[in-house]
Amino acid sequence: MSTLRVRVWRGGETGRFQEFEVPRLESQTVLDVVTYIQRSLDPTLAYRFACRVGMCGSCAMTVNGKARWTCRTHVAKVADGDRLDIAPLNHLPVVKDLVADMSVFFDKWAAAKGRFQGARTRKDDFARVPPDSRRRKLVDEAIECIGCGVCYSSCDVVSWNPDYLGPAALNRAWTLYNDVRDTGQKARLAAVAGDAGCHACHTHMSCTERCPKQLSPTAGIAGLKRAVLTAALKGEL
Repeated sequence: MSTLRVRVWRGGETGRFQEFEVPRLESQTVLDVVTYIQRSLDPTLAYRFACRVGMCGSCAMTVNGKARWTCRTHVAKVADGDRLDIAPLNHLPVVKDLVADMSVFFDKWAAAKGRFQGARTRKDDFARVPPDSRRRKLVDEAIECIGCGVCYSSCDVVSWNPDYLGPAALNRAWTLYNDVRDTGQKARLAAVAGDAGCHACHTHMSCTERCPKQLSPTAGIAGLKRAVLTAALKGEL
């Protein structure tokens, strides 16, 4: 049986890589590798996962330098020969080993006004959005974001501007901007119009390239740029 030489990040921000030898198996995922290490070699290894089938995004890590869902990433597609380097997501504080602190990521969702604000009460009938309406079609793909953090970890702008809201938060703002039921549009545009907002994006498209769901946060950010410009020209910002 062949083996993999796997370097895994251990400790916190100032930790180090520790090397393990793991049996190489057919159809093996990176999450399988991490699980083997934790169950068979070192039970103190900390990592995060839940569904194992690409639905939750909680198993996202940095594999050979790129952010990925480890449950859907097969070793055969990413191994450098017989080597793997596995680390926590970039641009986020490290809790321990492979576990990143997602607080900053979700705080930026909140800063981008990423919470739906409706005007109806439980006494009102359900609001209906025609699926073929123009604004609904604009966000057909964008609403599928599950907040895994891969785009944020892959974003070049976040690497040199830690205040930047990031692709996921701006993508969320774009979906809500196009939700005709939402009442917080002006405040949302003001929130994403600042120095750390949509205009800070350099359109490198790293987020679009790395998104496991093949979404394009870049397109949503471009839409926000147009919306902010239009609102500014109308004197609404």
